Amino acid sequence: MSNAPLMPKATAVWLVENTALSFDQIAAFCKLHPLEVKAIADGESAQGIKGLDPVLTGQLTRDEIQRAEKNTEHRLKLADPKVRVPEAKRRGPRYTPVSRRQDRPNAILWLVRNHPELKDAQIMRLVGTTKSTIAQIRDRTHWNSASLSPLDPVTLGLCSQLELDMEVEKAGKASPEKVLEPAPSLLPVDETTSEDALAGFRSGSRADEDEELDADAVFAKLKSMTRKPEDEDDDA
Repeated sequence: MSNAPLMPKATAVWLVENTALSFDQIAAFCKLHPLEVKAIADGESAQGIKGLDPVLTGQLTRDEIQRAEKNTEHRLKLADPKVRVPEAKRRGPRYTPVSRRQDRPNAILWLVRNHPELKDAQIMRLVGTTKSTIAQIRDRTHWNSASLSPLDPVTLGLCSQLELDMEVEKAGKASPEKVLEPAPSLLPVDETTSEDALAGFRSGSRADEDEELDADAVFAKLKSMTRKPEDEDDDA
C-alpha cells in the first residue's frame, strides 16, 4: 500500500478548506512541503484544482481527522482499504509476438556470445524462450544452427535496453569472472603525440629501414651466388 494518498494536492486542498489541521499535519499526510500547503491556503498554488474528499474515497476517517485537530502532534494515517486488489504477476516466459518469434534463436545466440554471464532464466525473461532451446543453441544442436546469426535482441524489439542492462548488471554481480573485458580503445591524443611516443615512432621507422636494407643485401648476395655457376659453364 502506498504511503501517500490518492491525488495528494487535491486532497491537501480539501483538508485546507474543510478542516482545522495544521500545515505540518497536512503536509506530512499528503507528502508535500509545508510551504506548499501554506501556498495552497494563501491561494498562490493549486489554483483550479478541485478538492478531493479523503473520507469519501476511504483514505481517512472522521475520527482520525478529529483526533488530529485536537492534537497538533498527531499525524494522520491512511485508512486500510476495504478491498485489496492483488498485484498481477507475470508467470512463465515473456510473450513474444508471432512476427518476432523467428528472431528469438538469433537473439539467444547474441546473448550467449556477448554476455556469457547471463543465466538461462535471465535469457528466458529477456526474449521469451525455453531452457531447452537455449541449451540447443549453446551446444549447437539446434535444427537451424547453420543459418543462425547473432542479432541484438534490443534491435529486434524483443526487449528494451533498460531490461537488458538490468539483467547484465545482476549477472555481473553474481559472477563477475564471466564478464567479458571491454575491447581496447584508441589511445588519447596526448599520449600518441607526446615526445616519448614520437621518439619511439622514429626509432621504429629507422629499424624498419635497416631491415629493408639488410633484405636488399641478402638478395644481392643470392644473385651473385647464382651467377658463378653460369660463368664456370661458359669457361668450360
